[in-house]
Amino acid sequence: MKFKMTALEKKWVLYDVGNSAFTMLVATIFPIYFNHLADNAGISSVNYLAYWGYATSICTLLVAILGPTLGAVADTKNYKKVIFSVFLGVGVIGCIVLGFLSSWIWFLGVFVLTKTGYSSSLIFYDAMLTDVTEPERMDVVSSQGFAWGYIGSCIPFVASLGVVLGAGTLSIGMQTSMVIAFFITSVWWLLSAVPLLRSYKQKYFVETTQHVVKNSFQRLGSTFKEIAKKRHILLFLLAFFFYIDGVYTVIDMATAYGQALGLDSTGLLLALLLTQIVAFPCVLIFSRLSKKLSSTTIITICIAAYFCIALYAYGLDTQLDFWILAVLVGMFQGTIQALSRSYFARIIPAEKSGEYFGIYDICGKGASIFGTAFVSVLSQLTGNVNIGVSALSVFFLVGFILFRKAVKAAEGAN
Repeated sequence: MKFKMTALEKKWVLYDVGNSAFTMLVATIFPIYFNHLADNAGISSVNYLAYWGYATSICTLLVAILGPTLGAVADTKNYKKVIFSVFLGVGVIGCIVLGFLSSWIWFLGVFVLTKTGYSSSLIFYDAMLTDVTEPERMDVVSSQGFAWGYIGSCIPFVASLGVVLGAGTLSIGMQTSMVIAFFITSVWWLLSAVPLLRSYKQKYFVETTQHVVKNSFQRLGSTFKEIAKKRHILLFLLAFFFYIDGVYTVIDMATAYGQALGLDSTGLLLALLLTQIVAFPCVLIFSRLSKKLSSTTIITICIAAYFCIALYAYGLDTQLDFWILAVLVGMFQGTIQALSRSYFARIIPAEKSGEYFGIYDICGKGASIFGTAFVSVLSQLTGNVNIGVSALSVFFLVGFILFRKAVKAAEGAN
């Protein structure tokens, strides 16, 4: 029987289409523009990659600090949508402002605020999954979000890319083309959120009290104690910390990596567009497979694949190598994120989804502070960006081992 999404599930998926456009911009045009600004300031390619990595690490550190606390507050009745809206606004406004900046240091500073807003909005968006669908539908709905996010993000990206690459033909400067590109993405991102904001209602929540913040901190403390006692959740979070750290580091630094290798900018952008196109059918294929194979089996396959991808990066030095890397990443990137999200949503208490997803985000996007910093430092110490990126294989190996332990612990708990 064909899977049919409800109206609310479709609106939830639509936000993935919108926020993925910003992800695409960060992975492609942002670092290229920053490279242009850094080059004008006389910054070397190795230092350029390192500074970009450090900025990304600061973003994830801020999200790691904010996530659990605000996640606990968001579990209070009617708070989740409000906090989600605030961070959405920070991200959208910041994205528009970035196009007007010509100083590399100011660009990095505003980028940190913008990406923090974006990443924080996703904590509450992910937590909404328990409110918009049922546990048995989560794998497919979560996968649909990533799948349509990948293909949907191509629309504003192609429009933005056309403006950037056609700046000369259009008789506009690079900065003007960036203003237009960032504005297109911001509007797309904002409009995709409107249907969800109009229809979403918090189904699972904690009743409002006189001391919302104080009680939220108390609940958060209790949640950490609960996780410490629930071995299958604790082990999963530790595993997720390592393997998704590697995944997000690859996403955050892919274009910067190619630029540091001296590869052609246009080729890099088209290769990363190919990643989005490949990801769309692959997520849907794995989503269908999740009805026959367990989500834990598919996640295991994806982690193993990423381990091999990281090793492959060691010998990367041509445009063709980067295109092959882009295809391989596209095959597994969306699936590992989608099924990790839905698997976690099933094993946590629904009424505490904000708190738990805040912690989940520490072990996810928040943890990538280590991946990006690790690649940046190792690249600077060795003077070789290939060594820095390929060393991420260690993260996937540790994540693989811990995830299999988490699966066994979950089987024992049931």
